[in-house]
Amino acid sequence: MGLLGILVGLLLLVWLAFRGWSVLVLAPAAALVAAAFGGEPLLANWTQTFMGSAATFLAQFFPLFLLGAVFGKLMEDSGSVTAVAGFMTDKLGKNRAMLAVVLAGAAVTYGGVSLFVAFFVLAPMAQTLFRAAGIPGRLMPAAIVLGTSTFTMSALPGTPSIQNAIPMPFFGTTPFAAPGLGIVASLIMLGFGLWWLNRAEQAARRRGEGYGTNTAEPDAAADDEHVRERATTAREFDPAEIHHGRHSDATPSALVAALPLAVVVAVNLTMSFLVLPRLDFSFLAEERFGGTSISAVAGVWSVVVALAAAIVAVVLCNRGRLLALRQSVDAGANASALPALSVASLVGFGAVVAALPAFATVRDWVVGIEGGPLVSLAVATNVLAALTGSASGGLTIALDALGAAYMKIAAETGLNPALMHRVAVIGSGTLDLLPHNGAVVSLLAICGVTHGEGYADIVMAGIVSAVLALAAVIVLGSVFGSF
Repeated sequence: MGLLGILVGLLLLVWLAFRGWSVLVLAPAAALVAAAFGGEPLLANWTQTFMGSAATFLAQFFPLFLLGAVFGKLMEDSGSVTAVAGFMTDKLGKNRAMLAVVLAGAAVTYGGVSLFVAFFVLAPMAQTLFRAAGIPGRLMPAAIVLGTSTFTMSALPGTPSIQNAIPMPFFGTTPFAAPGLGIVASLIMLGFGLWWLNRAEQAARRRGEGYGTNTAEPDAAADDEHVRERATTAREFDPAEIHHGRHSDATPSALVAALPLAVVVAVNLTMSFLVLPRLDFSFLAEERFGGTSISAVAGVWSVVVALAAAIVAVVLCNRGRLLALRQSVDAGANASALPALSVASLVGFGAVVAALPAFATVRDWVVGIEGGPLVSLAVATNVLAALTGSASGGLTIALDALGAAYMKIAAETGLNPALMHRVAVIGSGTLDLLPHNGAVVSLLAICGVTHGEGYADIVMAGIVSAVLALAAVIVLGSVFGSF
């Protein structure tokens, strides 16, 4: 009955979330269903197990949600995201419109700009470029996904994405875990994705397809409650806040706009390899600091300091363009709350399931999958990200339940935790892009494209490219180890 309860609870969560129900209600309800089937105490599972795990997730990662959303909103309101994306598109032009959209998305998201902020800036630009170049509008979502939701989310060394931060407390790693493998994976994702999109563009030209009749208004999707409920479990920005604050009518130069993005990367690198390793953090072992160690918090601290420094940089560089600074900061802060609580609720659900006696069977089966620990870790993160429609939620559930087991395997076999970090993050960013994923639903709505028109190309550019990269990392990591 315990295994049946886990399955029923999971199916209830997935089905109702797909129909637009709030995960804040669904996650505890589904967890209690699973606990009831297992004959476990319901209130204890809700208030102690579910809430305890959700609170732990918020304690670890809410600073990243908060600072990332505030930074993204300030970059958007100052016109900096528009300036960076505009620079890319101006330099590459309509003859390389596909590449321009992909690289513009990569530049802003690798620099720490929240995904949905990037969506609302890139979609109108993509519309203009694709229309001028005669490229079908149905390819816009796939191009934006490739630039914003693949290699800059899961593979590029040092990326400040929440997904890249989640394994760090579990494995004691940094944002730059397995940098060589991350670069290889990024090149595979980018190369295959661009090949596919250019192939689709050329095929459309041979058919004389043209841009089409797409006249979507991207801003309208921000007010869609169904889109909002789905979006907030997928990424770290509540789209309802995109219109709050005050957007500057003027944009900075491309150099000024890009400076805060460079600050994120530079400070992250400096904190990870120069500052934190040289300081004495023995005091962290004290009970008042949670009895932890610097290896468990260094990665998160590096990203937190990097985002904080970037916020200071964007304010100093754009003070005259941030016409309502307090309102912009408030909007960014508010935009972080619902996504953080939504993902924390998914984590709470996973904690209840993992605490059920029947889950031991599931854990043993996953860890024992043929192919070794890297393959089983990739399968676990893939499946959970697919079922929850959330890379961050699926990844945290997997590591909460299985992280200790994999660290034990690593200690026994000499497997580098940095390699497990990179496999886990890339694994979470593959099947999370199934049709019910909030980012997919939101982006299609923003671009005015239906699943039938645009989803197949998202699969190729976003899922197949990531699966190929994941396979390459597992093979290379198994042969050469982490590098």
